[in-house]
Amino acid sequence: MARKVRFGVLGVAKIAVEKVIPAMRAGERCEVTAIASRDEGRAKASAASLGLPKAYGSYEALLDDPDVDAIYNPLPNHLHRAWTIAAAERGKHVLCEKPIGMSAAEAAEIIAVRDRTGVKIQEAFMVRTHPQWLRAMDLCRSGRLGDVRSYMGYFSYHNDDPANIRNIAEAGGGALMDIGCYLLTTSRMIFGEEPRRVMGLAERDPAAAVDTLTSMILDFPSGHAIATCSTRMVPYQRIHVFGTRGRVEIEIPFNAPNDRPCRVWFDPAGDLAGRGIETIDLDTCDQYRIQGDAFAGAVLDGTDVVYPLELSLSNMRWIEAVFRSAESGRWEASRRA
Repeated sequence: MARKVRFGVLGVAKIAVEKVIPAMRAGERCEVTAIASRDEGRAKASAASLGLPKAYGSYEALLDDPDVDAIYNPLPNHLHRAWTIAAAERGKHVLCEKPIGMSAAEAAEIIAVRDRTGVKIQEAFMVRTHPQWLRAMDLCRSGRLGDVRSYMGYFSYHNDDPANIRNIAEAGGGALMDIGCYLLTTSRMIFGEEPRRVMGLAERDPAAAVDTLTSMILDFPSGHAIATCSTRMVPYQRIHVFGTRGRVEIEIPFNAPNDRPCRVWFDPAGDLAGRGIETIDLDTCDQYRIQGDAFAGAVLDGTDVVYPLELSLSNMRWIEAVFRSAESGRWEASRRA
């Protein structure tokens, strides 16, 4: 059996401790060997509860560990750039949580470091490898929908805690950076092309200054996408893709369950009563295990990562365009500079 990629984890973020680390430990091509926190006690407690052999009281110490091949970076958004670059400079491959940075400029800087150091760096959009998204993409490309013309997406949850990192502007909080980025990347994935322009609307918390309700219209060469994200609404998520002859619906597109099959609905006829809809059950799986193994595979096999940083850079540019449009009240295009 091929050697596994040995991951170290920066920080004890909830997503890492509760979801990603357990999933990656069950992977075929990756293992988690170390975790670090600025609070050594928290690192040791997390390592003990997860069964990890090493715990460090600083991020630097973990990066200096010669037995760590790659880093998983789930730190707050404003720390993604600095610690991803620090890891790459030490020869570590990096799987970094979304968004890749605070701006397109930061994404471009990370690309330059990747090219100079030769390590693998990927933004952790697990939707890129989940079977339900691959199946939806296959349906869209198969011609069974006819021409794909429209994407409609919604993603929300409720969090009004002012101390939560998602409600702190300086840390990169807000709905668009946290969850709206998924709507942008998946709409671009469905159409297989870049938008020409975007129109955005945003409501902001007057005290925290983060966006809490953001909507957007994306004008693609092949059709339109409309999407809304919110951090102050009832928890919900759904994706619809409409073609000239059929449609696809993804039931739980982003927080895909790992304890039961996921469902995709294919409607080939458009019967308003729902007659003729095909329910496609995807085998139970863990999207974080799949993501980890795919990234580790790119490292071990010397192949390209499934979601290159150039696409991450484009996504950051569109995030910025949505915010500009929300301020200007006009259509905005992606800015290359």
